[in-house]
Amino acid sequence: MAKATPSGQENPLGPEFFRFLKDLKSNNERAWFQEHKARYESETRDPVLRLIAGFGRPLAAISRHFEADPRPVGGSLFRIYRDTRFSKDKAPYKTHLGVNFRHRSEAAGGVHGPGFYLHLDPGGCFAGGGLWHPEPEALFKVRQAIVARSAAWKKLRASGIEIEGEALKRVPQGFDPDHPCAEDLKFKDFYAATAFTDAQVLAPDFPERLAQACRDAAPLVTFLCKALDLPF
Repeated sequence: MAKATPSGQENPLGPEFFRFLKDLKSNNERAWFQEHKARYESETRDPVLRLIAGFGRPLAAISRHFEADPRPVGGSLFRIYRDTRFSKDKAPYKTHLGVNFRHRSEAAGGVHGPGFYLHLDPGGCFAGGGLWHPEPEALFKVRQAIVARSAAWKKLRASGIEIEGEALKRVPQGFDPDHPCAEDLKFKDFYAATAFTDAQVLAPDFPERLAQACRDAAPLVTFLCKALDLPF
């Protein structure tokens, strides 16, 4: 049953949500999933879609340029099916759910553009925002912006935002290795995240925690959008 928060929002995620994902991790086979697909939809997928639908208003309060799309296919929720074509791991299903609140502009780059993200994985849940695996041109523009607007970038970093992501061992070619922001120029991803316990995800106030995690990451997403000539 959905649980109301003090603000009137509801958390549709119940205790069975994590139970299914844990069971899937122990039975990651097509035959098992097909047998339990109705359970996946009712206990896991559909509650997250309701969470996404309810997050539209809080997200718009942060920025109207990002969307919370509750469609089961083609919306904010990533497919649970893994692409195993180029992977040694042939397990057919993800054992977590990912939700990407993408920028509305077609020029943003979809899932590889600036956005907000929710990761629901038993024992490893988090939410935040930033830029993940951007195209080379977009990554170059962000690095250029860090150099050109180094005062704004330093202010962002001084605010306490922790930047995460894969990084190069050396400053990329074409950038000054002695630049004051040289370490940040090595990043290949730029995102900030807030971790949640499973209990926090299932608590009545989780929609508010999710909104706060996105608000905390918003200054970084704002900088990234400006670097890529996107509105925030």
